[in-house]
Amino acid sequence: MNKQLHLLLAAIFVPLAAHSFCGFYVAKADTKLFNKASKVVLVRDEDRTVMTMANDYEGDAKDFAVVIPLPTFIEKGQIHVADNALIEHLDAYSAPRLVEYFDEDPCNPRISELRLSASAFAGRDAKTKAEHAAALGVKIEAEYTVGEYDILILSAEQSGGLETWLKESGYRIPDGAGPVLESYTKQKMRFFVAKVNLEEKAKAGFHYLRPLQVAYESRKFMLPIRLGTVNADGPQELFVFALTRKGRVETTNYRTVKLPTGMDLPVFVKKDFADFYKAMFDQQVKKEDMHCVFTEYAWDMGWCDPCAAEPLSNAELKKLGVFWLEGEGRSDRARPQNNNVFITRLHLRYDRKHFPEDLVFQETGDRENFQGRYVLRHPWQGEPKCDAARKYLEDLPERQDKEAQTLARLTGWDIEKIRARMKLPAGKEKSGDGTKWWDKLWK
Repeated sequence: MNKQLHLLLAAIFVPLAAHSFCGFYVAKADTKLFNKASKVVLVRDEDRTVMTMANDYEGDAKDFAVVIPLPTFIEKGQIHVADNALIEHLDAYSAPRLVEYFDEDPCNPRISELRLSASAFAGRDAKTKAEHAAALGVKIEAEYTVGEYDILILSAEQSGGLETWLKESGYRIPDGAGPVLESYTKQKMRFFVAKVNLEEKAKAGFHYLRPLQVAYESRKFMLPIRLGTVNADGPQELFVFALTRKGRVETTNYRTVKLPTGMDLPVFVKKDFADFYKAMFDQQVKKEDMHCVFTEYAWDMGWCDPCAAEPLSNAELKKLGVFWLEGEGRSDRARPQNNNVFITRLHLRYDRKHFPEDLVFQETGDRENFQGRYVLRHPWQGEPKCDAARKYLEDLPERQDKEAQTLARLTGWDIEKIRARMKLPAGKEKSGDGTKWWDKLWK
């Protein structure tokens, strides 16, 4: 990560249904599993957007800066500093999860009980800065101090002048940023530029940089990511949490693909869920050649099944910018069950080659619930005192071998090592992905 200029991602940036998933929630795959991960919350309704950008900057606060293209001019009242705990809660709530079931006594079957876990320019005055910017075709349209941040709103006639101005002003723009800046200036976009005000930061008493929020109106439902790839030393992870009224959000200029879900896996994955999920996501990225965006979660915000974390309260959602909520007098912990808040969690691994365009989104009317969910089924351990129990034990090795093959296929892990860990006999297939030798014979 560039310690002088942090290009924030894009930066230049209810009762349960009768057939619910249920199960015992035991683990989640939140954003902490991935390095170089950025998080953005987009609250969207009609032409109104509230964008909250989590800040993972590590380094001296005086070296922090962020430049974000926006489709319209924004005033000071449209900028806010948020609490990072809100994004962490949203991350935990929507994370892919691992659940487990326990097989019943085949001789005494019963209906399983349903349980859920609640789970700055030194030495220059404002006039001099403005005059120098104007000479380069850059206009300083507004200056604000919001929380611990000094913020400028810029527009530019051409990218060369903007690039020069940013470099002269202490922002280290990477080589190759010019063409990307030019595309934004041609679209007449503004630039949101933020630096840390060390004096205000000291007054606030925070030991970390809080997320920035921006509210604006524009027909464009998009997220700029390209400048974040200019000086990146490899692919980056991006998590987008979209909160809407109507339903699921998807990208229009890239494919949006749901992750594999609902698979039965070997019980030992409970101890290795983080490794499993990273390996599984790696395989999906390879399968799609890094050319798509993955849906990890899409759900009505009023409930969860099973809960990796409790749904966000009305008060928390309002702080994230959900402006259509009803029930002002309700408790801070009240769930938004009747306020049409639908969350879509998107995850992409991106670089300059595979994502040459900024992300463009659309809100759909699809409210079908979806979650990345993986299942462990613990075998029954009793004595076979009936024909059903004997049949259960006879069929169990085949079920467990299918679990081993599924794990190998999803992760690329060696099937025989998986079988050995499960104490299963070796199989006859040679492929490491769990397929039989004849599956590829005539392909």
